[in-house]
Amino acid sequence: MTAQILYYIILVLLVLQFLWDWYLDALNAKHFNDPIPKDLEGVFDETEYLKSQEYKKESYRFSQWHESFNFGLMFLFLILGGFAFLDGFSRQLSDNPIIISMLFIGILVLSSSIIQIPFSYYDTFKIEEKFGFNKSTKKLFWMDQMKSVLMTIVLGGIILWLILWFYNKVGADFCWYTWILITVFTLFMTLFYSNIIVPLFNKQTPLAAGDLKNAINDFAQKAGFKLNNIYVIDGSKRSTKANAYFTGFGPKKRIVLYDTLVNDLTHEEIVAVLAHEIGHYQKKHVLYNLILNILLTGLTLFILGYFVNNPLLSNALGVKEASFHIGIIAFGILYAPISEITGLLMNVLSRKFEYQADHYAKVNFGAAPLVSALKKLTNKSLSNLTPHPLYVFWHYSHPTLLQRIQKLNSK
Repeated sequence: MTAQILYYIILVLLVLQFLWDWYLDALNAKHFNDPIPKDLEGVFDETEYLKSQEYKKESYRFSQWHESFNFGLMFLFLILGGFAFLDGFSRQLSDNPIIISMLFIGILVLSSSIIQIPFSYYDTFKIEEKFGFNKSTKKLFWMDQMKSVLMTIVLGGIILWLILWFYNKVGADFCWYTWILITVFTLFMTLFYSNIIVPLFNKQTPLAAGDLKNAINDFAQKAGFKLNNIYVIDGSKRSTKANAYFTGFGPKKRIVLYDTLVNDLTHEEIVAVLAHEIGHYQKKHVLYNLILNILLTGLTLFILGYFVNNPLLSNALGVKEASFHIGIIAFGILYAPISEITGLLMNVLSRKFEYQADHYAKVNFGAAPLVSALKKLTNKSLSNLTPHPLYVFWHYSHPTLLQRIQKLNSK
């Protein structure tokens, strides 16, 4: 295979990926106005349903413009020799291979982050605010952006430097050292994400003593689940949308409730949602997902180790001298179809896990309060009640509301 042929393969893959995503989005959008299934009647009243349809349509139009812009920018950057230009610019600033790669990747990542800010701003202060979701101030928005960029520079810079150091020391075997590094980092973040990262953006406070905490503790004790860490996060300072999540494991396990969830649901419904989250832990879904993600990372790095220094990859992007940073860009595009397949399989498994967690909540607490909670959360977020099955199969990590309710109501 020649570099020219590989170049065209890269272009074709980019186009096909864009067209496939565009098709799925358009297919899904055609079902925005479908009649509400019988099992979902009452989730929205007539006014709310019209509002949800308008929200979905406006979000879809914005998403299409955003994706088209990103695709066009990437496509132009590729055909106009942008990667070769940036490589040459980085080499003018240093002759150290590690610094060259860090400059190249750093400029690329930082530029991409800055370019995406206007889209995030429009989504937050135009669409989300128009439909009553946004509670963020402009000051908070810009503070979030700066913190995110700084965190990317610091954490990303340290990890990238270590990976490049491994690569320059041991060549293709860098993949094994990188795998260990990423595994350790993943485990560390799983354990300490809520202690280190979340406080940079949100305030977390232990759930106050009262009826809700008593109800949660009563259920946890009944289910044989040791739970000491229940926190409420101030999600309402950014959005009215509600959520809850489970993080960590062992003594570091923690359940986090958004204050919007606490305000919108009854105590019984909140306990049902927590029963679902506890179900994930009891069924070892957290551990399985962690192991699978580590294995998939290892597979990707193993394949990358064979190809990253291949001159063919660099030549395909118009760069004569093979390098880590150019090789990883080309590899990332070529690996996309495999990544899509593994992502699809992970979504299938994730949906299975969600059904299992729902069943755990049903058996150990009750189906009715969980169904009621799911309906309220869907109403509050104006979620799509009638997504296309192919879109669900390809993109959804959770079953649809209809699928979950039908499963919960089945014997």
